[in-house]
Amino acid sequence: MERSLMKGNEALAEAAMRAGCKCFFGYPITPQTEISAYLAKKMASAGGLFLQAESEVAAINMVLGAASTGTRVMTSSSSPGISLKSEGISYIAGSDLPCVIINVQRGGPGLGGIQPSQADYWQATKGLGHGDFHVLVFAPASVQEMVDMVVRAFDKADEYRMPAMILADGLLGQMMEPVTFPEIKDNAPEKPWATNGHKNKREHNIINSLYLKPDVLENSVVERFERYKKIEETETDAECYLCDDADIVVCAFGATARVAKSAVNHAREKGIKAGLFRPKTLWPFPVKEINEASKNAKVLLSVEMSMGQMVDDIKLAINCSKPVEFYGRTGGVIPKPTEILAEIEKLGGVK
Repeated sequence: MERSLMKGNEALAEAAMRAGCKCFFGYPITPQTEISAYLAKKMASAGGLFLQAESEVAAINMVLGAASTGTRVMTSSSSPGISLKSEGISYIAGSDLPCVIINVQRGGPGLGGIQPSQADYWQATKGLGHGDFHVLVFAPASVQEMVDMVVRAFDKADEYRMPAMILADGLLGQMMEPVTFPEIKDNAPEKPWATNGHKNKREHNIINSLYLKPDVLENSVVERFERYKKIEETETDAECYLCDDADIVVCAFGATARVAKSAVNHAREKGIKAGLFRPKTLWPFPVKEINEASKNAKVLLSVEMSMGQMVDDIKLAINCSKPVEFYGRTGGVIPKPTEILAEIEKLGGVK
């Protein structure tokens, strides 16, 4: 297998092509522009189509059109751009179409800044568009996971006929690490629903998210949520690090989890029984896994690059059975291991 030193955004783009992505529609915004720039150079030679749209709104509607043909299609943006795409994402979900959406998060709200953030957690997991729907949300913590998860995102989006999102951030997108590209087999399933021409060999397919009869719309939403229930039961994923005997379980995702792991290691050196729980799927949230990881814990600590968003899901997941504390930095400020260690020491009674 190949091993290369690559920037996160570029490794993700390369993995997408290897996973069979044939269309990319996007619009430049920092800190994800390298994804577009890389695909602009490489997509045609890989037999695909790259198109820089006139806006984020145009880009997501191009994704809708391409996805309806059964083509593996991707778009990427950063926080404000994802907000502009939200209407189109709802249309895609309502049409039961698979696609992959990349959000390399930056500070907000508003235009905010271009530094890393995790303040789009609520948007990704709870409010990515109007109506009753979910998207699969994957949270990588390394460049290698950027590669692995984009491949998984395409496969699972196809399997469940729904959008999948990679929720990265500016730190992961801009950092360089060694990465291995596994040999990827074409796992795209047959798509008999696609609008790719029927030549009288099948019935005419129609892709639509408009249902004027309330009972028909209700049935379509209920069926979708039956799929979601299966996903919640079978598609959760998480890393548990030193949790078996942990009195304090630190919960963090993405780039923040890398910092938190250092703090946990330092806490162990000081005799504090700390562990790390890192969700790799944010939706569905790994409920079973966090309950197992925290079964011996006295307290949980959510560490985020936000004012506190995942902390709510942690409380819900454990049914508020134990105290859940929070520590966060926002506006593009990355927490330091010493800061997190200080919070762990407070919870551990160290003065």
